[in-house]
Amino acid sequence: MSQKYQAVKHKSYILLHPELGESKADKIINFSIILLIILNIVAVILETVKEIQVKYETFFHYFDLISVIIFTIEYVLRVWSCTNDPKYKHSIKGRLKYMLTPGAIIDLIAFLPYYLHAIFLFDLRMLRILRLLRLLRLFRLTAYTKSYQLILNVFKSRINELLLSFVLTFFLIIISSCVVYFAEHNLNPLFCSIPTTLYWAVVTLTTAGYGDIAPITAWGRFFTSFILLAGVAMLALPAGIITSGFLDEMKRLKEAKTFNCPHCGKPIDLSHLNDDHNNHHEHHKH
Repeated sequence: MSQKYQAVKHKSYILLHPELGESKADKIINFSIILLIILNIVAVILETVKEIQVKYETFFHYFDLISVIIFTIEYVLRVWSCTNDPKYKHSIKGRLKYMLTPGAIIDLIAFLPYYLHAIFLFDLRMLRILRLLRLLRLFRLTAYTKSYQLILNVFKSRINELLLSFVLTFFLIIISSCVVYFAEHNLNPLFCSIPTTLYWAVVTLTTAGYGDIAPITAWGRFFTSFILLAGVAMLALPAGIITSGFLDEMKRLKEAKTFNCPHCGKPIDLSHLNDDHNNHHEHHKH
C-alpha cells in the first residue's frame, strides 16, 4: 500500500512539473493549466465591459467557480507531492517550507480571494480586483521554460555590473535635480522643490519628455542639454551589459552541447551524439 501511495505521489509530482515530465499526459495537463490561466485573464478583462458582464454574468460566475476548484486541486496536489523533492523531504516541515516559496504563494493567490469573499463576504468589486492577481501565475509557469532560465542566468552573471549602472543613474538623477533646481527655482515656479525636480529629472533622463515641467532660464536649459546626453548614455549602459551577458550565455550553452572528437579533434554536436558521433568514427576509421 505504501509503495503504491509513493508511486501515485511521484507520478503527481512529475505531472505538475513540466520540466520533469516528457509524456503526452504531462504536456496535456500543463497546456490545460496554461490555457485556463489565459482564459481567466480574458474573463477578468471582459468583465470590465458592462454590457458583456450583465449579459454573461451567470457564465462568468460558474467559470470562476470551476477555475477556483481546479486551481485548488492543483495547489493541494503540489503541496502533497512536493516531498518528492529532496529540499522538501520532511512530511510536515518540508511541506510548510514549500508553501512559503514564491511559486507556491503565487499558486495560493490564484484562488484564495474567492474563499475570502465567500467566508468574510468581501465586496464583490474587491473580489474582481483581487482576481487580477491570477496574472502572477503566468510568471509562475515561465519558471519552467528554457528561455526563462537563460534570462535568469544572464541577470545573475551580470548583477554587479547592472547594480553599478543603476547606482550611477541614481546619482545622476540626484545631481541633475539639485543643479537644475538651484538654476530654476527663483524664476520658475514649476521647480518649487527638489522632490518635484526629481520627477522632472527621471522624465528627462528616460527621454520621455512629457513637457509638463520644463526649464526656462538659460542656465537651466544649458544644464538640461548635458543631462539629456548623459541620460542617453546611462540608458545604453545596462542594455549593453545585458546584451554582453546574452552573448556569453549563448556561447556557454553552445560549448556545453559540443565536444571534440579524440581522434581528429573536430567538434561534435552532443544533440546528435547517438547517430552523428558513430558515423563520424566510422568515417574516421575508413
